[in-house]
This record gives sequence, structure tokens and C-alpha cells, in this order.
Amino acid sequence: MAELSHFDDNGIAHMVDISEKQSSFRIAKAACYVHMSLETIQNISNGKTKKGDVLNVARIAGIQGAKRTSELIPLCHPVNLTKVSLDLNFNDKLPGVEIVATAKTTGPTGVEMEALTAASISALTVYDMVKSLDKNILVKDLRLILKDGGKTGRYESS
Repeated sequence: MAELSHFDDNGIAHMVDISEKQSSFRIAKAACYVHMSLETIQNISNGKTKKGDVLNVARIAGIQGAKRTSELIPLCHPVNLTKVSLDLNFNDKLPGVEIVATAKTTGPTGVEMEALTAASISALTVYDMVKSLDKNILVKDLRLILKDGGKTGRYESS
């Protein structure tokens, strides 16, 4: 089993030293979904929500969340993001909104936490914008679906 890198030999939490690591291109994708009623999906897609364009606001919120990850997660390094994008799509079979966040950088550490933060903040924003329409909204299945770059290589969920 791998060592826990955020603890020193005495069990004290610390930020990992990445000063000696080489920069490389890194990408991560994370996904989740917001389960809601079909009626709520229709209200969002028809622009019938009091708070405005739900998906575009959630997209911007996700980007902002990715950029502030190191402020939210105590031991994360500030990362010079080169790209953050969010795809939000309706899925009537869930029913709900599927969210996929992509984060990219060229640097000494990965962007998994930035992708996961982007997806979760985007989902929470969808929730906030339509909670008055639907009391049974669920944010579900936040997960890393792709990580590539760096010494650990490629990971893709099955």
C-alpha cells in the first residue's frame, strides 16, 4: 500500500514538497450528476427558473471553484491552471444533469482535486438555483474519471 504523502514521520500533516518535481502536461476529468425531477429539468431547459440560466451559471461557478481549490482544500498546492471546462448535459433517464469537469496544467503536480472541485461546485450551484422547484434533488457519484501526466501515469475509470 502506498505511503500517505501528506504526513511526516511523526504523523504531522504537511504540504508535500514538489520543488524537485519536473513539470509535465497534466489533465484530469471528474464527473457527477444532479438527480432531479423531469419537471425541474423542463423548467431549466425552458428558462423558467427565478435565478436565471442555471447551466451557464453552474459552469462559471465550477471554473471559479477549480481556481480556488487550494484555498478550500488545506494541503493542495496552488496550481497554474491552463484550462478548465465543464460540460453540463440533461439526461432524462436519470433524470438529471450530468456534469463533467476537465482541468489542465503544465506543472509539477496534478489537477485531480481541481477537476473534482469544479464538478462538485458546479453541482452545488445547480442545486442552489433550483432548490425552490424541487425538494428531492440529490448530488450523486462525484468521481475521478481520468488522470494523466506525471510519474504515476494514466488512470481511467471503467
